[in-house]
Amino acid sequence: MWSQSFLWASVFWGAIGSGYFIYGWRQHNTPALVGGVIMSAVACFVPALPMSLICIAAIFGVWWMIHRDNTNIGE
Repeated sequence: MWSQSFLWASVFWGAIGSGYFIYGWRQHNTPALVGGVIMSAVACFVPALPMSLICIAAIFGVWWMIHRDNTNIGE
């Protein structure tokens, strides 16, 4: 579990997840906050390849939730 790929992926996705968490906390943006928590938790416990796939899915999910909320504002 503690291979070089796991450590690099964990650092990379954990940093992105913590950035999402801080952004969501300061901007009161719930999808970004939840996405950051998910990405940070996954970066600690899941092997490298599934971690990357889950984090990419979380990024897409956060983008979709924010985009969906912004498109309904003008209606």
